[in-house]
Amino acid sequence: MFENLTDKLERSFKLLKGEGRITEINVAETLKEIRRALIDADVNYKVAKTFTDEVKSKALGQDVLKSVKPGQMMTKIVRDELAALMGGTATDIRLEGTPAVILIAGLQGSGKTTFSGKLASFLKSKRGRQVLLVAGDVYRPAAIDQLQVLGGQIGVEVYTEAGNTNPVQIAENAIRYARQKSYNVVIVDTAGRLAVDEAMMREIAAIKEAVKPSETLFVVDAMTGQDAVNTAREFNDRLDFDGVVLTKLDGDTRGGAAISIRSVVAKPLKFISSGEKMDALQVFHPERMADRILGMGDVVSLVERAQEQFDEEEARRLKKKIVKDQFNFNDFMGQIAQIKKMGNLKDLASMIPGMGKALKNVDIPDDAFKQTEAIISSMTPAEREHPEIINARRRERIAKGSGTTLADVNRLMKQFEQTRKMMKAVAGGNLKMPRAGLRR
Repeated sequence: MFENLTDKLERSFKLLKGEGRITEINVAETLKEIRRALIDADVNYKVAKTFTDEVKSKALGQDVLKSVKPGQMMTKIVRDELAALMGGTATDIRLEGTPAVILIAGLQGSGKTTFSGKLASFLKSKRGRQVLLVAGDVYRPAAIDQLQVLGGQIGVEVYTEAGNTNPVQIAENAIRYARQKSYNVVIVDTAGRLAVDEAMMREIAAIKEAVKPSETLFVVDAMTGQDAVNTAREFNDRLDFDGVVLTKLDGDTRGGAAISIRSVVAKPLKFISSGEKMDALQVFHPERMADRILGMGDVVSLVERAQEQFDEEEARRLKKKIVKDQFNFNDFMGQIAQIKKMGNLKDLASMIPGMGKALKNVDIPDDAFKQTEAIISSMTPAEREHPEIINARRRERIAKGSGTTLADVNRLMKQFEQTRKMMKAVAGGNLKMPRAGLRR
C-alpha cells in the first residue's frame, strides 16, 4: 500500500546533511521533499503542511548523538509525528449494552457488507462473542444474499425479514430477536448510495436513533483517496460516528486516506481491511503503521499473528518428534496450514524490517504452497509418515500423480531434508552460529 511513499521518504532523509545539530538550513530541503511525498500519496495538502511544520518545530536545534546521523534523528521524529497524526494509539471497539449494537455506515461499494462479516468473525473468534448479523440493506437485492453467504462461512446467524422494506423496523425487530436468543452483539449492515444524498442521511440517522448503537462505524474505500476523506467529513457532520474502517488496503491505493482521515474528522481509525477472506481484518495501530510506512516493518503484528495460530501442546509434541528425527510430511503440511492461516505471504514478509523494500517488485502469489501441497497429497499415508521410503520409482509416481515434474519432487525432498536437519539442530540446541570476522 505505502511502497511509493516509503521510497520517497527514504530518499528525503538522505538529503539531510550536517554535523552535530539539525538546523533550518540543512533541514529545509528534507522537509520540502517530505511534504511533496505526502501530497503525492494523496494526503490532504493542509494536513501535509501542518505535519511538516510540526516536524520542523520538533527537529530544529535537536542535538544529534555521536552514534546517530541527522537523517536517522529525522526519521525518528517523522515516525513519532506520523503515529500521532494517525491517532497515537489503537482505539478499541466499544461493546456496551445487552446486546451491544454496532451500526455500519458508508457509501455503496465501500465494502460495508464484507466488513460486517469480517467484524462478526473477529468478535466471535477473538472476543468470544455471540454475534447476530442484520441485513438492513433493503435496496440492493444482492446485499442480503451476500450477507447470508458470509454468515454461513463463519457460522454466524443472519437476521432478515422477507418483504419488509423498512430498515428501521428490521433493526428494531432484530434487537428484540437477539435478546430472545441471548446474542450479546448485533451488527447492523445498512444501505449505501453511489453518492451522499439527503434520503440516505435521513435513513441512517433514523436507524441510529432507533437502535442507539454503542458503536457507529463508517466504512470507507481507501482506494478513493481524498474523496474518502471528504465523504467521511460529510457523514460525520450528519451522523457523528465513533470510528473509521479503511477497506481495500490491498488495492491500488497510495495510502493518503489512512494518514489524513484522523486529523480531518477527529475520529479514530479502528480497523483496516484487505482482501476477501473473513480473517483479513486488523485492529489499526498507528505506531505500527508509521513503522511500516517508513520501511521499519511490523514485527509485533507478525508475532501476534503467529501466536494466534500457536498451539503449545502441539509445539511440545512436534519438538519431541524433531529431536527424534521423526518429523514427517504430515507435520510439514500442518506447518504450512498454520502459515496460510496467518494471511497473505507478501503482507507477512513485509512485516519483517527491510523485507518490504526487497520484495517490492516480487510477486508472491497467494497459492505459493499449491505445488508443495499437491506433491505431498500425492504421497501414500506411509510415504508421508516415513519419507525415507520414497525411492526413485515412488518419486516418479508422485510426480505424475501431482501433475509436476520429477525435478519438482526432488527439489521438495531436498528442501524437506534440509528443513528437518535445521529444525533438529535448533530443537536440540546444537545449532552452531558462524564466527566470521573473529581474529586472533
